[in-house]
Amino acid sequence: MSANLKDTIVALATAPGVGAIAVVRISGDQALTIAAQLFRSIKGKDLRKQASHTILLGHIIEDEQVIDEVLLSLFKGPHSYTGENVVEISCHGSSYIQQRILSLAVKHGCRMAEPGEFTLRAFLNGKLDLSQAEAVADLIASDSAAAHQLAMNQMRGGFSSEIAKLREELLNFASLIELELDFAEEDVAFADRKAFEALVQRILFVLKRLIDSFAVGNVLKTGVPVAIIGEPNVGKSTLLNALLNEERALVSDIAGTTRDTVEDEISIGGIRFRFIDTAGIRVTTDVVEQMGIQKTFEKAGAAKVVLYLLSLEETANLAAVFTEIAQQKNRFPDKFVVVVLNKIDRLSEHFLAAFRDRFTTTFEGVSGLQFVGISARERSGVEALKTLLQSQVALGAIRSDETVVSNVRHFDALQQALDAMLRVDSGIKSNISSDLLAIDIKDALYYFGLITGQVTNDELLGNIFANFCIGK
Repeated sequence: MSANLKDTIVALATAPGVGAIAVVRISGDQALTIAAQLFRSIKGKDLRKQASHTILLGHIIEDEQVIDEVLLSLFKGPHSYTGENVVEISCHGSSYIQQRILSLAVKHGCRMAEPGEFTLRAFLNGKLDLSQAEAVADLIASDSAAAHQLAMNQMRGGFSSEIAKLREELLNFASLIELELDFAEEDVAFADRKAFEALVQRILFVLKRLIDSFAVGNVLKTGVPVAIIGEPNVGKSTLLNALLNEERALVSDIAGTTRDTVEDEISIGGIRFRFIDTAGIRVTTDVVEQMGIQKTFEKAGAAKVVLYLLSLEETANLAAVFTEIAQQKNRFPDKFVVVVLNKIDRLSEHFLAAFRDRFTTTFEGVSGLQFVGISARERSGVEALKTLLQSQVALGAIRSDETVVSNVRHFDALQQALDAMLRVDSGIKSNISSDLLAIDIKDALYYFGLITGQVTNDELLGNIFANFCIGK
């Protein structure tokens, strides 16, 4: 970042706009001195002489004019969020009052903070490692119970501790190998090769587990995309409205009403699902509708779950229906596909039982394919569908506080570290020289360090903290 990190900075720590309360945050060496020029305690106390973690009642004053009555919270470094002296002013939430206090702070020597600069200072002052700092942004952005739990687990440092421990053990062996290189002429072995090989296998196991966890962590963080596909007029838009419990999509008896995708989100059991209502799949000469159908397949291809919606008469050719179901599953072999039979309120119990039995028999042993019957219009069976969707997201790991990777940067670094460790493993088995082995070990150490912040550069920090909100 280009800013001078020795400056004393100020920003609004609460969301901009009018509210009951707003918080103005000041951090830096001169935080107490500057705040003392703005604030007057109702009991005449000098805030510079107060103990850390105290709260004072008083007024913000400019030229003897009272701007607002406030509470001032004092945190002396290093016992603060940033590790510096920090003052937080809780004022009334008037936009005018907020701007007056910010302007006064700048007038007396503060600089407006850049996005994420408070958390950047916390990282640089050793209050957080880099992965914990990134979890702060994830926590602020979390909009489901699962995303919140992921961010909290990362903020507590479980992921950092696991990576740091592996890096330390690997670093110890790297030091011994470097020592061997210093005594190469004497043919001395300081590193126990068997112990080192065992460590490499353990590191490989952990790295593969963490990388595999990203498949779950990423969708829990960003939401599980669910595509609703089917022929026109089977009730896709009605189902979307039933899932959302609102009239989000236009519903009509006219075939081909949905020309473009309609998307919205809900939380089911603490997991965010992004539902995508797509254009009906059929043969058509309408150019615009053809474009919508093409987009349907693109959206379904990018989804994690596909709801294939059917609407049948009791006279339907079930052989043809089940052939089409098999084709749709073959179209999306790696996805969880739910065959949703809609409008069951128009079907007899006998037909439904026969359909269910034939589905079970036909697709016995086919993984990633389920069936559920609903009436989207009557909203019956919709809760069972939600439960089925929720069951497909593995929450066991985060509920048991296991490390789950959800950050793309961490995922990329872990993959690079895995590649380096696989080269180390191959080198050990090939009995290559210590100097060549040391090169791959250094690569792995570098990528471990990128995750926790033991290896950084200005560009990396700038990219990470630029995505933070101002005031955090």
